[in-house]
Amino acid sequence: MQTQLSKICKIAFALVFLLSASTNLFAQSSDQKTNLQIYGSALQYKGDITGDKDFGDLEWGGGLNLNRYLSPSFDAGLHFTYGSTEERVDDFNNFDAQMGTAMLALRLKLYGTILKEDAFIGPYLQVAGGGAWAKTDAVADQMRQEDDKFFTTALKGGAGIRFRFSDAVSAFVETNYMIIGQDKIDGADIGDNDRFLQHNVGLGFNLGSTKDTDGDGVPDRRDECPDTPTGVQVDKKGCPVDTDGDGVPDYQDECPTEAGVANLNGCPDRDGDGIADKNDQCPDEAGTAATNGCPDADGDGVADKDDQCPDTPAGVQVGADGCGLDKDGDGIPDYQDACPNTAGPGTANGCPELDAATQRLIQEKVRFEFDKARVQDSYKQLLDSIVVALGKYQDHVLLIKGHADHIGSEEYNQALSEQRAQAVKDYLVQQGVQNPDRLVTKGYGETQPLVKVNERLPRRRTEQQRARNRRVGFEMNTPDMQLNLE
Repeated sequence: MQTQLSKICKIAFALVFLLSASTNLFAQSSDQKTNLQIYGSALQYKGDITGDKDFGDLEWGGGLNLNRYLSPSFDAGLHFTYGSTEERVDDFNNFDAQMGTAMLALRLKLYGTILKEDAFIGPYLQVAGGGAWAKTDAVADQMRQEDDKFFTTALKGGAGIRFRFSDAVSAFVETNYMIIGQDKIDGADIGDNDRFLQHNVGLGFNLGSTKDTDGDGVPDRRDECPDTPTGVQVDKKGCPVDTDGDGVPDYQDECPTEAGVANLNGCPDRDGDGIADKNDQCPDEAGTAATNGCPDADGDGVADKDDQCPDTPAGVQVGADGCGLDKDGDGIPDYQDACPNTAGPGTANGCPELDAATQRLIQEKVRFEFDKARVQDSYKQLLDSIVVALGKYQDHVLLIKGHADHIGSEEYNQALSEQRAQAVKDYLVQQGVQNPDRLVTKGYGETQPLVKVNERLPRRRTEQQRARNRRVGFEMNTPDMQLNLE
């Protein structure tokens, strides 16, 4: 008997090792596959002494189960129990026994198919088979047997309910009907083999840890958002918490308590202008980003509520008040000011009027030698003064008008007049006129003489008249180019 018991123990330890050797065997679920149950056990005897009719009183013991997840429907297990049982009718019919069992079990789970695997209540059915060892002191029909030890087969079947408290801990209650392969435990071998009701109440512990790829505390098998960033608070489904229910999780939501839109990081936008209400100075009126969410009718970048010139033309540079810039401070905005860098009255398009000295200067003429386009030294002082005047009136345009006398062909004189005007411009540029593009040249040939030459006069007189006509004159005006080019 001891040899048989030793073999059974070795088989039991081998099964325990096989069920627990691999780290993949952890936990009683699809990703925690091993479960250890420790429980209190109570036996109720039914046999010859009770007349094969009734079960006797409860006698206490305990046990340990090691269960292995096979599929959503089935678990396998190795079950060990040890307890006592006794029955006494009178001094001639009684027994007192200790019994242990070791069985392999198959469990049909209703909480992996009909109910969810993590349901709180999980009913199941189970069957098991293995061996039983017993030691009994019995008296039957005045026949006494003391310290009778035996090993026999055992079968049981039953039902139970698991109560799941967490992924790691559960409780259970179950009742099994057990039959052993001998009728010797009560000392009377005259009827059916001894039978028992076995009632177990205990706790189950899932070994190891569940697979949780993103480390959010929700196992992958239940995690609907398996890639949640580390440290993000999640709900029971493993998805980031979304307090306001706007579809933007709190860790990405700049307004986690107010329902908003995704493109504004979860913040609301009542007027739908694309500016979050928290940044919108006019949250009930559609506006632009440049004006912090406020309307801007003329599109100048200044909100209507702050715009003192709400009809500024498009493209005009404006100040903080929404009005066109006025760099020279003459009250005429630059976009209407012909001389934006120099203050002038509105009657002159924002340009200063020429002072009397400049007006007289502009009336002067530069004379040229016969058939020449060279600026004579005697006129350079005049041109230097014009350079100074142009510096004073930096936005004005100077028209340089070249003329010739009537000697020669019209074509020749036209070209000569243009050369004379260009010679004057070249000198002014050499003297440092700012923005030389405002110097405009035009040749008039012999068409605009100052003096009409009378050929009947002596040659000396006509020469003086022709010399007056060989000239360059000037006209200075505002940049609107309202110059007399005729």
